Amino acid sequence: MERTITEERQYQAISEDVLIGRHVRVAKFVNMYGCRIGDHVMVGPFVEIQKGVSVGARCKIESHSFLCEGVVLGEGVFVGHGVMFTNDLFPRAINEDGSVRGDEQWELLPTVVKDGASIGSNVTILPGVTIGEFSLVGAGSTVVKDVPAYTIVAGNPARVIRRVDHGK
Repeated sequence: MERTITEERQYQAISEDVLIGRHVRVAKFVNMYGCRIGDHVMVGPFVEIQKGVSVGARCKIESHSFLCEGVVLGEGVFVGHGVMFTNDLFPRAINEDGSVRGDEQWELLPTVVKDGASIGSNVTILPGVTIGEFSLVGAGSTVVKDVPAYTIVAGNPARVIRRVDHGK
């Protein structure tokens, strides 16, 4: 059965300012705005990708993941289910006097995930870190510092378990 664009996007919130590459698959219940998505990317259901995020070609982003402003994914990155990126080390809703904090009252710390890296399900990534090429972050880990290329890290906080050869 053929579907129209309207039917395919019925349960998606993709703003007009999103740049989407060729052959991109986006599941239902996805929210994307102000971001760039490369060619041959798969975005699972219940994913949010915020403004300023860049997703390289051939990435796979599984369900329930959150990519906040400041996240840059290289090419061929795997993001498991329920991965949470963060971008502010000291988040607050209000100031000491009770006034609501404005956009100018926080510091965006970018996070970079290099080509071929894999992030397991339910990982939390603190802001300002770089996850190296073809590294692997074990499920349930909390990444608080840079992950070297070609390593496996796991735990809370994530620690180097061992080096890996390309593709293994």
